[in-house]
Amino acid sequence: MSLETGEQAPDFTLPGSGGSTVALAGQRGHKVVLYFYPKDDTSGCTLEAQDFNALLPAFGEADTRVIGLSPDPVKSHDKFCGKYGLQFPLASDETKATLQAYGVWVEKSMYGRTYMGVERTTVLVDRDGRIARVWPKVKVPGHAEAVLEAARALA
Repeated sequence: MSLETGEQAPDFTLPGSGGSTVALAGQRGHKVVLYFYPKDDTSGCTLEAQDFNALLPAFGEADTRVIGLSPDPVKSHDKFCGKYGLQFPLASDETKATLQAYGVWVEKSMYGRTYMGVERTTVLVDRDGRIARVWPKVKVPGHAEAVLEAARALA
């Protein structure tokens, strides 16, 4: 499944870091950055989380919430948030239902071995819950800044 700009973002309610519940419907009226990442505390995922965290005040000024999603359990998210001082929620999708709804749970390959995993993807959702922009196959350096610019440009 590929996400199309303008369509309604698939809704979800997931357990989150810090004992929270993360629900997309609860964010209506605000812009939302959903960034899907493979695994807590790995080099690329750590850099991406730190980049979004560093820009969190600017996202706030743009009335944009940031939510990270991965298949890792809440316990892992809590440890990750604590280790790096992350100030935004990380949602846990252990069933992978939300990852599948967004089309980011895909077959990957490394060293000739195929496996299922998260394709690093970011989705910008507008105030009405519609997809404003999708960044597939994200390369981390400079990505959070590009998402911030798009969020600022979105009414």
